[in-house]
Amino acid sequence: MLIGGLQKFSMIDYPGKTCAIIFTVGCNFKCPYCHNPELQGGEGCNIMDENKVLDFLKSRVGQLDAVSITGGEATMHKDLPEFIKKIKDMGFLIKLDSNGTNPEMIEKILDDKLVDYIAMDVKAPESKYPLVVGATVDFRKLSKSIKLIIEKALDYEFRTTTVKSQLAKEDFMEIRELIKGAKKYYLQKFIPSKTLDESFLNETTYSDEEFEELKKVMEEYVDFCGIR
Repeated sequence: MLIGGLQKFSMIDYPGKTCAIIFTVGCNFKCPYCHNPELQGGEGCNIMDENKVLDFLKSRVGQLDAVSITGGEATMHKDLPEFIKKIKDMGFLIKLDSNGTNPEMIEKILDDKLVDYIAMDVKAPESKYPLVVGATVDFRKLSKSIKLIIEKALDYEFRTTTVKSQLAKEDFMEIRELIKGAKKYYLQKFIPSKTLDESFLNETTYSDEEFEELKKVMEEYVDFCGIR
């Protein structure tokens, strides 16, 4: 597993649990607002020793509840299921973050009950996806991943990072159709602290009042809608 970072403690990444966060290297999206641009890969990218990361987790058995695996895009790595098993065998709960582009990997992980919580980013309505993520998108794969998660995941959430210049309020009408019937959905406020595209440091998100309006729009189609 190509690991580019380790956060040793978090109380916010896994809902209701304490966890460590593992950041994998490599992503098939180039979202301009990405706050982990160093994980794109390439020269100069720091790679951590997998065994040292696992040794650290062993030392935290009984002290942490869970491990969150994020990226980059973790499902790009063929050895992800094996890597998760090593951690799960220690007794940790597992959370996986994904952009949904590899439904075959997601289905395997869900069928093998390797994750306890999965979070998938729904970046935009279909027509705007390539623009928002900076890459060609097979939307059928994204739709399949959404369906698999709703039908098979033990617990899950969908979420959208909201840059005002990218997503109009009308776009959320389409997004809610994509995730209709989902348990949980979060509107995430874009915070311009570090971005892949430095010009996005000047971008803004919606106001609190506008987020409340969007929340009402989404609540008609999902069991729960929150704002982060």
